[in-house]
Amino acid sequence: MDSALLVHRLHFAFTVTFHYLFPQLTMGIAPLIVVLKTLGLRHHDETYNQAARFWARIFGINFVLGVVTGIPMEFQFGTNWSHFSRFAGGVIGQTLAMEGMFAFFLESAFLGLFLYGEKRLTPRAHWWSAVAVFLGSWLSGYFIVATDAWMQNPVGYERASDGSVQLSSFWELMLNPWAWWQYAHNMSGAVVTGAFVMASVGAFYLLSGKHREHAQIFLRTGVWAGCIFSLLQLYPTGDGQGRMVAQRQPVTLAAMEALFTGQPGAPLVIIGQPDVEGRKIDNPLQVPKALSFLTYRRWQARVEGLDSFPERLWPQNIPLLYFSYHIMVGLGTVFIAIMLASAFLLWRGKLFDARWMLWILLLSLPFPYIANTAGWMTAELGRQPWLVYGLMLTADGYSKTVSAGNGMFTLLGFMGIYMVLGILFLFLVHREIEHGPAAEAASAH
Repeated sequence: MDSALLVHRLHFAFTVTFHYLFPQLTMGIAPLIVVLKTLGLRHHDETYNQAARFWARIFGINFVLGVVTGIPMEFQFGTNWSHFSRFAGGVIGQTLAMEGMFAFFLESAFLGLFLYGEKRLTPRAHWWSAVAVFLGSWLSGYFIVATDAWMQNPVGYERASDGSVQLSSFWELMLNPWAWWQYAHNMSGAVVTGAFVMASVGAFYLLSGKHREHAQIFLRTGVWAGCIFSLLQLYPTGDGQGRMVAQRQPVTLAAMEALFTGQPGAPLVIIGQPDVEGRKIDNPLQVPKALSFLTYRRWQARVEGLDSFPERLWPQNIPLLYFSYHIMVGLGTVFIAIMLASAFLLWRGKLFDARWMLWILLLSLPFPYIANTAGWMTAELGRQPWLVYGLMLTADGYSKTVSAGNGMFTLLGFMGIYMVLGILFLFLVHREIEHGPAAEAASAH
């Protein structure tokens, strides 16, 4: 691989991975804030309102860091990926512009109202501001996912005389079947992150003997949301997304499963190490015929292997793709187990005193971030060697006049700046957790 291309890919991979640490939590806790506000409005209980305010402050910190780390990516389209921008800008410019003009402004305007306008709004109007923040964040997510989905499954375009692609059908772009499944899977993953973070903070407060009433609200909300959306990650969203990959990108599915030889009754690999040179899986633990059934709903269905495709069309880093996919699936399975066990203890009225489970919930906090990152790595590594699937190779999309040295210099600069931003984020969140959800009530007395 060309050294400049490698640097540009690493540059964008770093910025987008760091950036997505923040919006996955804002999109994940936005519906949970609406739940807290709804319960507060229904029960006329100020404790729920305090809980909603607390998480709105955490939302605000994530929102600001998400904006700061997200803006450079738009500039990278022009500086690092100018050939791609020239080729595909007539299509993806639509969704990116709509994300900024509609969803972002809706989310940011009503976030201001929610954070600072409660005393000037009626309780119902304040509830509506929370709903608007939720809708804005999820609408923003859809525009971004629709952009990526077009790169995975190009639709609604036509070739221009200069070789670029232009949008021919707005509704085909917006209703791309790939986007529906990818969006559903992505957003349920975001809620899993929000649920685990909320439950983890609640567990921390109970283990510390602080804010017990609020902590119980956090745990109830986080555990039930986590239970529901962890299951949704498996079915139907994960299943639907996997079958979409099998239909539209069969070589990607083969690489994700390290299926080097196509076969009827293909097995599902649970554990194993792909040996690309030897075209085999080392130390495999397999479920016979399960991949055929999951993909085509028939135990003897033939699943195409990597041997069915020219090697130049194989994803370029099969081991990394394979492990990213299996980390995502493995952690998703663990999340289901944790949340089902927590929900059972909650139903039995024993969760709040089960310190062993509270410790599990507390220590689980980073793993949804790892799973979401692994999921996006699976999607993007699986699309390779294409930048726009079937239309433009990644090697043709980067800026040829930006050298590897220039790219590495700015990458190191970004790493330094983002490290400072990461420390600032941890400091601000730590300060909010130390203040606690009852800080306003305590200061009033």
